[in-house]
Amino acid sequence: MNKRFSSKTSRTDWSRVRATSDRNVAVSAEHPETSLKHIVRGIARRGLKPVSPKTSISLRIDADVLEWLKAQGPGYQTRINTILRAFKEASA
Repeated sequence: MNKRFSSKTSRTDWSRVRATSDRNVAVSAEHPETSLKHIVRGIARRGLKPVSPKTSISLRIDADVLEWLKAQGPGYQTRINTILRAFKEASA
């Protein structure tokens, strides 16, 4: 797959890019500093088959169970999906 560019010459000021140091980069809420976690996740996904789309549902869960799932850290919905998938595969 070849990409076609609208311009044959780059308009990037490469000398300015090379001269920029970390001190010159402005970090804000709109442009936060990249975390290692996001970089690793992007690398880990590369070359893998696409993730199947999820279906949005409404699910009632006991409050204490939900609190426990959330207390495990970010990604409680993914954790619920993993638990349900393990149960499904164990039941097959």
